[in-house]
Amino acid sequence: MKKNNGRTSHTHGEERKPPVKTQKTSKSQLPKILLLIFLLPFKIIWWFCKKIAYLFSPASLKLRRASKKMTKGLGRRLFGFLAIIFALGILGFTILVAWAGKDLPDPDRLTDRQVAQSTKIYDRTGEHLLYEIFTDQKRTMVEFDKIPKQLINAVIATEDTAFYEHKGIRPLSILRSVVYGFLGKSRLGSGASTLTQQLVKNAILTNERTYDRKIKEIILSLRLEQKYSKDQILKIYFNEIPYGSTNYGVESASHSYFNKSVSDLNLEEIATLAGLPKAPSKYLTNKIALKNRRDFVLQRMAEENYITKEEAEKTQNLPVSLSQEFGSIKAPHFALYVKEQLVEMFGEQTVDTGGLRVITTLDWEKQEMAENAVKEESDKTFTESEANNASLVALDPKTGQILAMVGSRDFFDDKIDGQFNVATLGKRQPGSSFKPIIYAAAFEKGYTPDTLLFDVETNFAVSGKDYAPKNYDEKDHGLVTMRQALQGSLNVPAVQTVYLVGAEKGVTFAERMGYITLSEGDFGLSLVLGGGEVKLLEHVNAYGIFANNGVFQKHASILNVEDNAGSILFEWKKSKGEKVLDEKVAATISNVLSD
Repeated sequence: MKKNNGRTSHTHGEERKPPVKTQKTSKSQLPKILLLIFLLPFKIIWWFCKKIAYLFSPASLKLRRASKKMTKGLGRRLFGFLAIIFALGILGFTILVAWAGKDLPDPDRLTDRQVAQSTKIYDRTGEHLLYEIFTDQKRTMVEFDKIPKQLINAVIATEDTAFYEHKGIRPLSILRSVVYGFLGKSRLGSGASTLTQQLVKNAILTNERTYDRKIKEIILSLRLEQKYSKDQILKIYFNEIPYGSTNYGVESASHSYFNKSVSDLNLEEIATLAGLPKAPSKYLTNKIALKNRRDFVLQRMAEENYITKEEAEKTQNLPVSLSQEFGSIKAPHFALYVKEQLVEMFGEQTVDTGGLRVITTLDWEKQEMAENAVKEESDKTFTESEANNASLVALDPKTGQILAMVGSRDFFDDKIDGQFNVATLGKRQPGSSFKPIIYAAAFEKGYTPDTLLFDVETNFAVSGKDYAPKNYDEKDHGLVTMRQALQGSLNVPAVQTVYLVGAEKGVTFAERMGYITLSEGDFGLSLVLGGGEVKLLEHVNAYGIFANNGVFQKHASILNVEDNAGSILFEWKKSKGEKVLDEKVAATISNVLSD
């Protein structure tokens, strides 16, 4: 742990939902209003149905007999009213569809695209180009009979098992998604898309999450199903869907990632390719997530009886064989981390071909220092520590802006899985660097740096099992203060401290500091010695709270995004942050660490 001019950094040796959320540009509320207008008649009908049920209930029998004259014409009037409400519902739906259908793209021109422009990612000055997402889209058309049957089966099993049965949409799935969206149980529209809808979204429309885009998607899906056969739709799908790295279509992706034609792919490669379109940028930068996705595809193929359970398990035991080229790239882990966030904000196609100009938070001078530090320190210590990888993050605690990021010792070294970003994705035990978090929890509880602890051999058998931690120097130091215990990184007093705090309360305190992985296990008293696994970026950000008077700032990596016309699509704004720790406690722990 190092501190420099109010900034914090941390190196992390490797022994073995979080993406930045951004606020999108506000959209028109008209589609939502029209949707509510469309639903209103049905809500009124539901209200009247309940009233009708009440009229025929025993409780209202006497009342109806007493008012027989009044209810004589009720049925006729009620029927007329319901007819009017139904007509209004149909009219509202017609208006909604007509509004959404204006200026629809022509589905006959699926392969027509605007001239693509490169998206460029820069450092915070805009002078150092970190990564250029090239405009030369790689696309090779392939005939339907050349696409392996198992690839088709894999996509259908994973994405749309009812593909050959529906007419472009699944009404019940859409209705369930709308209901869950309004109830807040899931994102509106999630989990309801058919393969036809995915084709429309990726090849004709955009990936934005708006009501009008979803309605247009439904209309165009129905039109495609009327115009093309199921096999023709599949052919278009496999030739148009983006597979990441500007690869469009399975043939281009197959050559790019496996150096062979799609017709020559084996089962492992087929499952990998079938799983990519869901989130190409995510899977291409996270081999663990890619393997999990591939294994899920194999599982679904077995469940749908396209392959045997034995074939699925055998293939799941194989390593992921996908490989890719990155060309010229600086600060590669950071650049790809930024790209993944851009895709989440604007969609894969816009990032690949939209000509965005992205200014990031990266300080190029500090990035060079960070890369040199990782290399020099690893050269010195790897042999002795029997490690093979390292990671480093530096950020500004006042703003949360990431100033430098090194995700591995060597991005291009496959022996250490160098493309895996340990800083943002890796879950690693932090060791003694987690002790200040627990001591801060103790100070918050009322203990002080002068609180006395006994550094003597102790068996903490709180769970019935022996647990007798020892100090690094294997010596006992007797009576020590908390200040001395933390400064000397003594293990026995640290375990005494977490015992005083409470292991569960220690986890709760850590989660308040921004850690999100500690609830995944029961670490007991070993928590204070780094028994739980954390992500480096969260770990560094937690230390930033000490330097920022107890205020938590979400980490940020993007300052500004402009489209190819110079219009601002996103601009980072500093927030007040969240007060998660009393500033006196933050000052106390900082004072102890600085001695």
